[in-house]
Amino acid sequence: MTIHIERATLAQRLAHVVEAATSAVAHAPAPDRQGSFPSEAIAGLRAAGLLAAPLPEALGGAGLCEPGRAATLRDVLRGIGRANLAVGRVYEGHVNALALILRYGSDTVRARFSADAHAGHLFGVWNTEPEPGGLALGADAEGPLLTGAKSYASGAGHVTRPLVTARLPDGKRQMLVVPLDPDARTDLSGWRIQGMRATATGTVDFSGIRIGPGERIGAADDYGRQPFFSGGAWRFLAVQCGGIEAVLGAHRDHLLATGRGGDPHQRARLGRAATAAETARLFVERAARFATAESVDPESVIAYVNLARGAVERAGLDVIELAQRSVGLAGFLEDHPLERPVRDLATYLRQPGPDAALAGAGAHVLDADVPIHALWPDPETT
Repeated sequence: MTIHIERATLAQRLAHVVEAATSAVAHAPAPDRQGSFPSEAIAGLRAAGLLAAPLPEALGGAGLCEPGRAATLRDVLRGIGRANLAVGRVYEGHVNALALILRYGSDTVRARFSADAHAGHLFGVWNTEPEPGGLALGADAEGPLLTGAKSYASGAGHVTRPLVTARLPDGKRQMLVVPLDPDARTDLSGWRIQGMRATATGTVDFSGIRIGPGERIGAADDYGRQPFFSGGAWRFLAVQCGGIEAVLGAHRDHLLATGRGGDPHQRARLGRAATAAETARLFVERAARFATAESVDPESVIAYVNLARGAVERAGLDVIELAQRSVGLAGFLEDHPLERPVRDLATYLRQPGPDAALAGAGAHVLDADVPIHALWPDPETT
């Protein structure tokens, strides 16, 4: 009986984390200006303890980055994405950074940055670089020194603990967490974009910043270690899944509000859109299990998550098309509930290397020495 009570208490606690995340974002203002940032929503997540929630319970978190809590993390990301994709993008970057610190950082490093998460610092992962001018870690007479910049950095000016990769003299890349002051070293002038306007994405110049030993995360080239690198894509897929559901919800609401739901063609389109959204949800659910199961072959993890990337992208594009066809020209008006989620989702679906990811999944299917029906055994039964 005690075991059942403890399980119920844990389940209730995790359900509260999901509800708190979704509620904090849904009830906050949602800016949509070029260069804006959802500060109120992030403050709501901070107040609800969501910035520390990815940490293990031993470090005062809810353990969202632990394999056994993948379902809760999936629902948190999906719920935030459903409420606001821009917030989902920023929060997923925060989770990604903490996951890398927890996986590769020393005990001292983990303790230091866990304290920063509890103090309310926002983390992010910035890996993209301008050409020329990528980030490099060298040294002078006074010690290690950064030169160069990161581009397409979401949350620039608001993320105060970015995790970055810096090129070493031997060509390898070292993960670093670089403490920054708010609004420091940031240029948002290039982020003039159709969707995801409120992510404050820009270029950040790190030149002249000195690096201490406590700011290095893991060994050189740990950032790209597999399957954690590719497998972790399931997290942004969960955010996208929420965005797909937001578009589907606006589609249905429009049909109900206009009384057009009785049209059989409208119902058929809504049914196809619901099928696509459910396909995305099921793929994300299973991708999360594959990516966090220690028993699954790494190549299978990468292939399945890549397969999920293609499925979620296709589902998102289909839901957008079906919604726009059903709603018509009204859905393109700026004040229509469908307009912004469609813009944000279409933009967020543009992730790097989609063709390469799908080709990699196809190669795995082609080369696997098992029957087709045995390619993807449930991780819980392997």
